[in-house]
Amino acid sequence: MVKSSVLGYPRIGADREWKKALEAYWGGKITEAELHAALRDIRQANWRKQQEAGIDLIPVNDFSYYDQVLDTAVMFGLIPKRFGYAGGVVPLSVYYGMARGTDGATACEMTKWFNTNYHYIVPEFEDTVPTLTDNKPLAAYREAKEALGIEGKPVLLGPLTFLKLSKGYRPEEADSWLNRLLPLYVQVLRELEREGVQWVQLDEPILTGVLDEADLRRLRGAYETFAAAVPGLNIMLQTYFESAEHYGRLIALPVRGIGLDFVHGREGNLQAVREQGFPQDKTLGAGVIDGRGIWRAALGEKLALLEELSACVPQDRLIVQTSCSLLHVPVTTSRETGLAPILKDALAFADEKLAEVVQLANGLGGRSEPFEAALAESGRAIEALRTSDDRNRSDVQQAAGRIAAEPAERSLPFRARRPLQQLHWQLPVLPTTTIGSFPQSAEVRKARQSWRKGEWSQANYESFVDGQIDIWIKLQEEIGLDVLVHGEFERTDMVEFFGEKLAGFAFTANGWVQSYGSRCVKPPVIYGDVAFQGPMTVRETRYAQSKTALPVKGMLTGPITILNWSFVREDVAREHIAYQLAYALRQEVEALEKAGIGMIQVDEPAVREGLPLKLSEQAAYLAWAVKAFRATTCTVKDTTQIHTHMCYCEFHDMIAPIEEMDADVISIETSRSHGELIASFEHHTYPLGIGLGVYDIHSPRVPSVDEMTAMIDRALRVLDPSLFWINPDCGLKTRGLPETEASLRHMVEATKQARAKLTALV
Repeated sequence: MVKSSVLGYPRIGADREWKKALEAYWGGKITEAELHAALRDIRQANWRKQQEAGIDLIPVNDFSYYDQVLDTAVMFGLIPKRFGYAGGVVPLSVYYGMARGTDGATACEMTKWFNTNYHYIVPEFEDTVPTLTDNKPLAAYREAKEALGIEGKPVLLGPLTFLKLSKGYRPEEADSWLNRLLPLYVQVLRELEREGVQWVQLDEPILTGVLDEADLRRLRGAYETFAAAVPGLNIMLQTYFESAEHYGRLIALPVRGIGLDFVHGREGNLQAVREQGFPQDKTLGAGVIDGRGIWRAALGEKLALLEELSACVPQDRLIVQTSCSLLHVPVTTSRETGLAPILKDALAFADEKLAEVVQLANGLGGRSEPFEAALAESGRAIEALRTSDDRNRSDVQQAAGRIAAEPAERSLPFRARRPLQQLHWQLPVLPTTTIGSFPQSAEVRKARQSWRKGEWSQANYESFVDGQIDIWIKLQEEIGLDVLVHGEFERTDMVEFFGEKLAGFAFTANGWVQSYGSRCVKPPVIYGDVAFQGPMTVRETRYAQSKTALPVKGMLTGPITILNWSFVREDVAREHIAYQLAYALRQEVEALEKAGIGMIQVDEPAVREGLPLKLSEQAAYLAWAVKAFRATTCTVKDTTQIHTHMCYCEFHDMIAPIEEMDADVISIETSRSHGELIASFEHHTYPLGIGLGVYDIHSPRVPSVDEMTAMIDRALRVLDPSLFWINPDCGLKTRGLPETEASLRHMVEATKQARAKLTALV
């Protein structure tokens, strides 16, 4: 009998109950006991749903109160001293302090989870002593068994991945730290073995990236330690997001199972299995259902793949599963009543993917009449969308082809544009600005909801938005900012807003996924050819500019961020879709310029998020990503200043591609990583305008003037003051008014002090 499994399930709930419970607790509206009860209900409902779908190996401990990497750090007592942890079970105040910061301690760094749109909290090793505070996988296993009779599969982040994703130690200390962690892993696994656990999933996605011999030695040593310590425990060493590197070394490890991604790593993993076979003493976890995408599986193709694999691996040692955790997709399509039937029929969210996994496991065991019907239905739905008019617009495809073939360059290089822009704008040294958005108050959200429901007319809504712009233009002037923004009060999400105004996009009613913490996003669906349909941002930006003599930036989301933060069609190359987006957004840039807006920010926070994990594929991706950005912005006048923004990724190895984007000014997050990006500029001269975020907007704390001054001083040791801008590290939409105003006033005061120092040096 072929078994079925998934690697994880969305934690947020169909109605984002998880998010609502967390934010109610943070806001003091519910007690800690009520929070535990609310999250227990969600967790058990998730297990029940998988149980009812027929999943054989149901993951437990994939649920989290914030983030699974943070959970691992907390379980091992890796709490930075600044949070005042005194030992024992970690209290929620410390747990959430690490994630969000406190009045007296900055939050731990946050960065992206491999090449996904999820972000995790980075563990810090430097001033901590690891100790097991709580066996969370064991508690989850017991709960599932006692509450629902489920023989769960505990999930735990593997030791090599945990080590490699952490910070606060020198490379030569890696072995020492691994040796401190392994006894804690062994303790967790022994307790699971004694409890009677059958399978444990140890996630090692790091194995799909670049590994050196030292990493492979550590990997071997860790799993040999586990094999000796828990010989009766079935360990599934799970990889995902790409094909496994060093396949031969991987399958030689002393584990009972190896999980491989046959969706995003299909080519490499399938080739490895064909050429090197698969061990007779191991179980293969075949990740054939896409855990990251929302499209219905072509069941016939998936079945053929499984049949090929079953020629190498007997069916009693084959588990049909998702390619990765379903954390990255919405919960269910069942409530998407507003989508066109041709599109809805082609979608599969988490619950539908559970059904696909079970269908394939059953179909591989024997093709029944229900399976044949499901096979035919999947083929019909996929073909109907593929041949639809929305996916076959020749005008759009030809325009994208021209973008791909033509050079994308400004009429003058930056060194020639810069003096023209300086003369035109007359900005002070160290100009100050913000990234774009201002707090979206309850009043703003209520007004938008009233407009969307039809309770407010378009005129009423626009009048309200204009009133918010009036308030914030005046406040920005009072605070003393040099370059203003209109505040983006008309926008819910920086990608959704543009998708709603472009052809080729669709929007779900409940297609929420977790981005970080309680932040949930509802990615647009790029299902057809993308096309410009008219100005999208001109009205609000032009109105804001009419209210001040200071420059107001036009604000757009760039083509690569829209691409990477959307669910994207699979029938054409992502590069081609990027060029469709670039052509559409170029028309918006030109419309802003025509309306008198001479500073235009085209945000690309997600450029690095789409970077392939394989080194061999990265150069090609960066080439077309950079070209798409330049194609969006290259037609403006020399005096028009193009800005862009990037945040919450590791950029030290991307300075050259960032420079190639040829933006006149780029702002990059650096505060939450405690200025580590600045070190990159100590080895690489950056010749364009740049702003390094001087405070973290994802924490509610108000940083002091001295903190910001220290960040500015360090940056100015390695960057040209005449090219340096000062700004927060990201948009301010999620912050409250008092903390936003206080932080910006501190930022302006820190800038004044920095200007005074520069003047004294002249």
